[in-house]
Amino acid sequence: MRIKEILPEFSLGLSPMEAVTTPCFRQICKQYGADVLFSEFISSDALARGIESSCKKMNFDECERPLAVQIFGNNETSLIAAAEIAVESGCDWVDINWGCPVKKVAGKGCGSGILNDIDKMEFLTKRVVKSVKVPVSVKTRLGYSDDNKPIVEVAERMQDVGVQLISIHGRTRSQMYKGEADWTLIGEVKNNQRMNIPVFGNGDIDSAEKMLEYKNRYGVDGILIGRAAMGNPFIFAQCKDILNGKNNSVFHIKERVAVCKRHLEGLKEWRGDRYAILEMRKFYSGYFKGLNNFKPYRIRLVTTNSYEEIEEILSLVEKDFDYEF
Repeated sequence: MRIKEILPEFSLGLSPMEAVTTPCFRQICKQYGADVLFSEFISSDALARGIESSCKKMNFDECERPLAVQIFGNNETSLIAAAEIAVESGCDWVDINWGCPVKKVAGKGCGSGILNDIDKMEFLTKRVVKSVKVPVSVKTRLGYSDDNKPIVEVAERMQDVGVQLISIHGRTRSQMYKGEADWTLIGEVKNNQRMNIPVFGNGDIDSAEKMLEYKNRYGVDGILIGRAAMGNPFIFAQCKDILNGKNNSVFHIKERVAVCKRHLEGLKEWRGDRYAILEMRKFYSGYFKGLNNFKPYRIRLVTTNSYEEIEEILSLVEKDFDYEF
């Protein structure tokens, strides 16, 4: 099987994000139109050691397909072991994270830290590709620093060792998530005559209109939406609308609250009340973005430690804001 054979002509994907792309949220995004899903990124060392919390991140439901399990690391033995374990989970393909900019990851030569040693990046990727019977993709960045953006060469070398899809975040490691994502180099990769694998772009896509503009301008095969989807799975439905020549959908407060509660309940089932209470705090602004005078409710939602009180507040939001937006 080749990845391009199971993808639509143009793909909308939920970008993998730690403590965000949990099964419940992935399933919600799938419902609203996401074509491609990824697990949270998983340490290859932890998978190889059988750490329960890391192994749990590979769990997914059949409705989430096509889904890739994403792994990270820089040790050949553990990366291969992790990839083989990921295959046993039944995922459609394995994705290697060569893009995470966080210091505790990149500082160890993992994630985007590998962009300081492209030869090693090529070697490790090749070893993973040869070790598994499912396709392999990679997600990476333009380069390590602003004066070193070798992404065109990197993409060619990834393709040459058998990678079947490359996702590119339009920033360097040094930028972290600051400044504007540079899509011109993503476009260069896509328009490079040597490239024949799908190229996905990522970075700063915060509306359906921008998705369509960048799709048309840079010709990518897919776009991954990350931070703009946090608490806003509705963006995928709006992207599908604009791709089909329709006006953006709007959603009634009843639907927004229902989806938010479903997400909360999913996190509770995933790791318990305490985890759900804390993790949901970063999603409320997304679920109710554009809601006038929501701030007092948000403050209550992010300060309470009671699961029951959160449900009561959400019910109050539904009652007090009876309109669509």
